[in-house]
Amino acid sequence: MKAVLRRWANGALDRVAVPWLFDLYRRERLARRELFYNAFKALRFNGIDGDYAEFGSWGGQTFALAYAESRRHGHAARLWAFDSFEGLPEPREGRDEHPEWRRGKMATKLDEFHAICAANGIPRDVYEVVPGFYEDTLPTRAPSEAPANIALAYVDCDLYTSTKIVLEFLAPRLKHGMIVAFDDYFCWSPAHASGERTAWREHVAANDAWRWVPYVQYGWAGQSYVLEAR
Repeated sequence: MKAVLRRWANGALDRVAVPWLFDLYRRERLARRELFYNAFKALRFNGIDGDYAEFGSWGGQTFALAYAESRRHGHAARLWAFDSFEGLPEPREGRDEHPEWRRGKMATKLDEFHAICAANGIPRDVYEVVPGFYEDTLPTRAPSEAPANIALAYVDCDLYTSTKIVLEFLAPRLKHGMIVAFDDYFCWSPAHASGERTAWREHVAANDAWRWVPYVQYGWAGQSYVLEAR
């Protein structure tokens, strides 16, 4: 009898947990899909050409959405995935601290990423991957080196120090009309403001050539901006 009750209880938990998890995943995906739908619609409609550059590609979900929505709207963006493919680096300072940001978390191996792309119908010749931690890969790329023309940059690297390096990389590549999205803009900790938001605020304060116009706020943590020349 006890065994029967245990099986019933486990089944009841599954019936509760699985729909909840599915609903959570679906909500997150739909929120991001709306961002990419709107972004590529706007970019194509307004004649903003260029590539899609993603900084943090865990799970391949946003990469697949970017490909699907760019092609839906007739935008021929080439896709770039910048990721360590080893998960998060070691947090370096206080502004990196967060209950969820730990070394090695959110790791998708490179071969897994290629498999995810294939499963989502992304041809291998339309995207590039740049494996490695940002401090090793981004500073070595000259401003004239691809991707030099970016229409949409998606920043999903969580940590303050990682976001700061990404923004330094993007600085000479910013252009009027492009969109920059921050996936963890509203992820603050008990002691610090959001790492991505803090890095963005410092960048904006030090660079007055551009006006960052709030665009789509998506999900519970994401915020995007359109760049306008002052």
